Amino acid sequence: MAVHLIYDPIYLKHDTGVHPENARRIDSILHILDSDEELSKKLVRTEPRPAAHEDLARCHREDMIEHIQEAWDRGLMYLDVDTRISRDSYEVSRLAAGAAIVGVDLAMKREGNRAFALVRPPGHHATIAKAMGFCLFNSAAVAARYAQTKYGIERVLIIDWDVHHGNGTQEIFWDDPTVFYFSTHQYPYYPGTGARDERGGGKGEGFTLNIPLAARTPSRDHGKAFTDALKDIESRFPPDLIIISAGFDSRRGDTLGGLMLEDSDFSEMTKEVLRMAEKHGKGRVVGLLEGGYNLELLGGSVQSHLTALT
Repeated sequence: MAVHLIYDPIYLKHDTGVHPENARRIDSILHILDSDEELSKKLVRTEPRPAAHEDLARCHREDMIEHIQEAWDRGLMYLDVDTRISRDSYEVSRLAAGAAIVGVDLAMKREGNRAFALVRPPGHHATIAKAMGFCLFNSAAVAARYAQTKYGIERVLIIDWDVHHGNGTQEIFWDDPTVFYFSTHQYPYYPGTGARDERGGGKGEGFTLNIPLAARTPSRDHGKAFTDALKDIESRFPPDLIIISAGFDSRRGDTLGGLMLEDSDFSEMTKEVLRMAEKHGKGRVVGLLEGGYNLELLGGSVQSHLTALT
């Protein structure tokens, strides 16, 4: 089973200046991956394609898409207080969402491939109507809707282990029983959502599962909560496809987080995800880079995740 690393150097052109989410994040990951000869041999380097307008519009309002497209020409450098943009940000963000779509195409091949999209900007805070929290378009959500539209996938599970709650992903699928959103995250923390009683609404009630964790929760307790939640989800929502919003700012020592995971924990969580995917979804897993801001640690965390995927 092939593991595809989806990447394009254009992701470096989303110029955020002096900002936690900057191009050096990608450089630090590539440096570690290129130095791991054994892992590099197992990765199929794959180029993304831009998400089409209709792909974005399945998750985001037309006026939001237009606002991001036109923001730089209107002289804007920020979409909100945290979300910096540059001249190339719209095209780069389309390619980030497009990488997630390519990941779905690869996963849906007969042999059941796996993929990891090494992208920026991240996406899980982007809501139906607003770019926020470093995020422009919600790549995980775009990928889920694409999988349903093109391949008729009945049950998509989105797993989010970023230190921050993916409020955008939760909002997009709040009342949808065909996409299960599961998040472990530091709480209370930015963006203020993700309480345990946020479970979805309408027909989607019970298809959102939040595991809020206090800062400095021991990694063993964090890992057990993750595994127990997966078993619960599996018993009532066996997924046909799994998408991981893989934020590595939940690692101990990240500059924007207070959780305590180690690289080995990302490996173990990935193996638990694969166990479920192989049992129910022909091994189909698509990982997407979300957060992770300690440049000395980020590459090793991604390396652990990719090694487990192989």
